[in-house]
Amino acid sequence: MTHGYESGRLNLPFVGISTFGKYPYVSDWDAIDAQVAVLGAPYDFGCQFRSGARFGPRSVREASTLFSFGHSGAYDHEDDITYLEAEHTRIVDIGDADIIHTDTINSHKNIEFGVRKILAAGAIPVVLGGDHSVNIPCINAFDDQPPIHVVQLDAHLDFVDERHGVRFGHGNPMRRAAEKDYVSGLSQIGIRNVSSTAKDGYEAARAMGSDILSVRQFRKLGVDGVLDRIPQGVRYYVTIDIDGFDPSIAPGTGTPSHGGFTYYEGLELLDGLARRGTVVGIDLVEVAPDYDHAGSTSTLAAQLLLNFIGRILHHQ
Repeated sequence: MTHGYESGRLNLPFVGISTFGKYPYVSDWDAIDAQVAVLGAPYDFGCQFRSGARFGPRSVREASTLFSFGHSGAYDHEDDITYLEAEHTRIVDIGDADIIHTDTINSHKNIEFGVRKILAAGAIPVVLGGDHSVNIPCINAFDDQPPIHVVQLDAHLDFVDERHGVRFGHGNPMRRAAEKDYVSGLSQIGIRNVSSTAKDGYEAARAMGSDILSVRQFRKLGVDGVLDRIPQGVRYYVTIDIDGFDPSIAPGTGTPSHGGFTYYEGLELLDGLARRGTVVGIDLVEVAPDYDHAGSTSTLAAQLLLNFIGRILHHQ
């Protein structure tokens, strides 16, 4: 019961059920009516080192309640825009894809099914991983859509073809994406240091239409210079590995790599993409909260996504 508030509940961040951004939960995947639908993909059997990203969706949802802005939306005084206002924003959380332990193929199929339901409803899928292999079923779901250009923020190239028979782990997703005839190209940004992919993988990536930039190359070019290298006016699928960001701000991940992005570098790139073309899908992966007891990694993920979603809807 609420006392003294004519406009309803105060609904502070620590109150209530932790859906993403405290947006409505929709359990019926045939009744999605939204601009954006959030799907959890708590799968981490593709990891080659530290596991734990199966708890990423839950932790990002909880962190996102901090940024549940209410009816008035979020005001950015630097850009002088307000976004995520209730009257202009229809975002829903459809819960998680069902994960079958030890079964990659069918777990991935369940993730793909959820993404297809979101696309069929005309909404933008935002998928919370899970390890980076969950990108594979996400991209699979776009096979009946117009072409997409994949933009990846990551420390690792993830372009391994096959290693010891493994083709669908978290080192493979960008190779699997590049093989699709509806993926028109890739922009792989933030790649650095000792990567998961050998030299022949880099050569294959470039031969298959990828533009690869490290963080240092990104900084030398500047955000606008990097955006100029990405095709304009096309449909973007954006995949964000949280280890693309520096472990000083994102330690909660399975394969941390020093020398990563700051928050504003990532945000300005994402905002530029939202202005430059049409973002049709997003995944954010590799948040493993148990390695970060302060929760800053999950908070970074939630803040990035809510800002990115808000800017996408505003610029549209």
